[in-house]
Amino acid sequence: MGEVDARIGDTGDSVIDGTCEPRFQRVRDAFAENFASYGEVGATVAVAVDGQLVVDLWGGHADAARTRLWTRDTIVNIASTTKGLTAICAHRLVDGGLLDLEAPVATYWPEFAQAGKATLPVHFLLSHRAGLPAIETPLPTEAFYDWDRMTRALAAQRPWWEPGTRHGYHPFTFGWLVGEVVRRITGKSLGTYWREEVAEPFGIDCHIGLAAEHDARVAEFIPVPPPPPGQPDPETEFLKHAGPMTQKAVNNPPKTVADMNTRAWRRAEIPAGNAHTHARALARVFGALACGGAVAGVRVLSASSINRARTEHASGPDAVLFGIPTRFGLGFSLASPGASIGSASAAAFGSFGAGGSMALADPATRVSFAYVMNQMGAGLMPPDPRAARLIDALYASM
Repeated sequence: MGEVDARIGDTGDSVIDGTCEPRFQRVRDAFAENFASYGEVGATVAVAVDGQLVVDLWGGHADAARTRLWTRDTIVNIASTTKGLTAICAHRLVDGGLLDLEAPVATYWPEFAQAGKATLPVHFLLSHRAGLPAIETPLPTEAFYDWDRMTRALAAQRPWWEPGTRHGYHPFTFGWLVGEVVRRITGKSLGTYWREEVAEPFGIDCHIGLAAEHDARVAEFIPVPPPPPGQPDPETEFLKHAGPMTQKAVNNPPKTVADMNTRAWRRAEIPAGNAHTHARALARVFGALACGGAVAGVRVLSASSINRARTEHASGPDAVLFGIPTRFGLGFSLASPGASIGSASAAAFGSFGAGGSMALADPATRVSFAYVMNQMGAGLMPPDPRAARLIDALYASM
């Protein structure tokens, strides 16, 4: 199948570059339209079929001032899309016989047995059923960057609900909880394990804990535009009326988008929310998940782990996200009435990040899709409208 140069000049002051196979012209057109009509600043989209990239596009600018062009190697914070990468690390340990998902977390992390958590099983961490979406004790922003401080706080934290009886999205604690289990088993930090076991063998440019040498190519993460004068900000209003658990899940430790553009944020390992990468890398690794676990002779996960990971473990009103219906497998999001995955098949599963980034694998069609951007979009639930248009264009092309 041939490729076509994707350079386009009809998107205002943005230029789109990359490659796109002719049959996926709709994806290229939708990507251009996001810049022309929907406020895109800088972004990248990629699609793999049978593990082979068929769309690899990037465009726009890497900063809010539009002084730096987004290039092939630009990377950006992907927020909670990171959770899927963290889940892959845990499932690799299951494949290696080192982690039993039914075992108590305290088997691997003895201090976790505090506050009535002695029997809480590992799989509750991956399915957002552990009742630990937030830390009650107020913490400063600097705690985000202190792994030991965060894991000590979580070990001491009493669950906000009886584990297993409800589910509620764990916005940030997911990463320290799963990551500490990985660290206790392997002796390696989550970011180191990811780099050595997946990113380097698979040859992908994806980092959890970013070395300073990459700073020059990181795109600025840009906050959601303010609402029109006189109109309330929906997310602010939701949080204002949320209970202390949800407020602390989102804002303890407190942080702003400005914090996410700092060297401290990039260097830290925050496995629920600070991987830095581009769509090409995500489409490749999720492409392996769409194709039985391996691509080009490199195995990411076994087929049995993939099937287990995408099997529903939690569904219904989300205890953290204001009762919105959500569905989770083990470390991955599943389509639900509150968070559909566009035109993707019912077999699709993936990860979504605040502001719009996402990655999905669709075993039914052996397709993977990834979208990464720097301009955050509004909205509480995925997918972002920009990503949804791209997904719809992808499936219309097949």
